[in-house]
Amino acid sequence: MVTPATPTTNVREVLGAEADALLKYESKTVSKSQLHLPGPDFIDRVFSQTDRNGPTLRNMQLILNTGRLAGTGFVSILPVDQGIEHSAGASFAPNPAYFDPENIVKLAIEGGCNAVASTLGVLASVSRKYAHKIPFLVKFNHNEMLTYPNIFKQSYFGSIRQCYEMGAAAVGATIYFGNDSARDEIAYVSDMFEEAHSYGLVTVLWCYTRNANFKVKGADGKSVDYHSSADLTGQANHLGATIKADIIKQKLPTNNGGYAALNTGGSAYGKWDKRVYTNLCGSDEAGKGGHPIDLCRYQILNNYMGRVPLINSGGESKGAGDLQEAVATAVINKRAGGMGLISGRKAFQKPMGDGVKLLNAVQDVYLDKSVTVA
Repeated sequence: MVTPATPTTNVREVLGAEADALLKYESKTVSKSQLHLPGPDFIDRVFSQTDRNGPTLRNMQLILNTGRLAGTGFVSILPVDQGIEHSAGASFAPNPAYFDPENIVKLAIEGGCNAVASTLGVLASVSRKYAHKIPFLVKFNHNEMLTYPNIFKQSYFGSIRQCYEMGAAAVGATIYFGNDSARDEIAYVSDMFEEAHSYGLVTVLWCYTRNANFKVKGADGKSVDYHSSADLTGQANHLGATIKADIIKQKLPTNNGGYAALNTGGSAYGKWDKRVYTNLCGSDEAGKGGHPIDLCRYQILNNYMGRVPLINSGGESKGAGDLQEAVATAVINKRAGGMGLISGRKAFQKPMGDGVKLLNAVQDVYLDKSVTVA
C-alpha cells in the first residue's frame, strides 16, 4: 500500500484574493458525477477497461505510484524538452545548471515528481543511473527552432525501440492541430503510439493548436488569440484521445469562442453549436465569459469524460508570481476533474531549492482533501 505525502502548503493563503473564486465555486455545467475522476483505483476502475496490454497497465501504475502523489491517482510531471522546443540557450540562461541532464532528473526526484519528461538525448545520457529511480517519459518528436523561418512542424528524433531500451515507462509526442502538417502528424503519431503500446509504454500527447488564423481581429480592431480557447483545445483533445493517447497534456484555457470568432464576417470553419458555450462551458452564445473551472472541464469532456486523463501545462516563468499562478492552475485542473500538472519552466528557471518548493506546492493542491471537484 502506497502512502501519499502530507501537504505542507496553505493553498488558500497562496491563492490570496483568488481563493474564494477558485475554492468555493460549484460548476453548473456537466456534473462531476458523470466524469471518470482520478483516484487511487483509477487503473482498476477506468484504465483496465481499455485494450492496453498488461505491461502498459503496469507502467501507468508505476507512474501513479511514484513521488509525493503516489497512491492518490494524481500526477506531477517535470517536463524539460525546451532545449529543443524553445532553444537551449533561451531555456537555460536563467539557470545554466540545467544544461546538464543529470540536474534535470535530480530536480524531478528532489521535487517529488511522478515522472520526468525530456528529450531522447537528455534522458539517454543518464538512463543507466536514473531510469530505475524515476519513470522516464521520452519525447520522440519536437518542433526544432533552428529552421529559418520557424515553421510549425514536428521532426522525429528517435524510435519507440530506443525509448524502450533506455528504460522508459512512457513516450510523448506533440501534434500541432489546425495547421497544414497536422494530418500527417496525426497518422504518424497514431502509428508510433500503437507501437509504443506493443512495448508496454504509456503514451502522452501534447495537444496544441497552431494556425496564424486562430488570431482574429474583433469588432474593436484588436486581435484576440484563440489558440488556447476552450472550444478549440477541447476538440484537439478529442482528436488526441482518438489516436489512443493515455494522457493528454493541454494548456489551461485562457478564453472561449474560437469557433464563433472563426465563423464571422462571411468565413466558415469547422462545425459548432452555441450550446457548447452556454450549456457546456457556462459562457454566452458567442463564447464570452465562463468560469476557468468550467472551461477546463470542457477539455475533460472531450477526453472521453475523463477516461483519458487531462494534465494541464504550468506555463512560462514570469518571476515573482510563479508560485501563485502554478497553485491556481493546479486548483483549476483538480476542481475541473483533471489528473495533474506538468510544470517545467516555472520550476527549472530558478535555483533548484525554489524549483522544488514550487513543485511541492503544486503537489500539495492534489494532496489537500479540502480542495474538491467542483
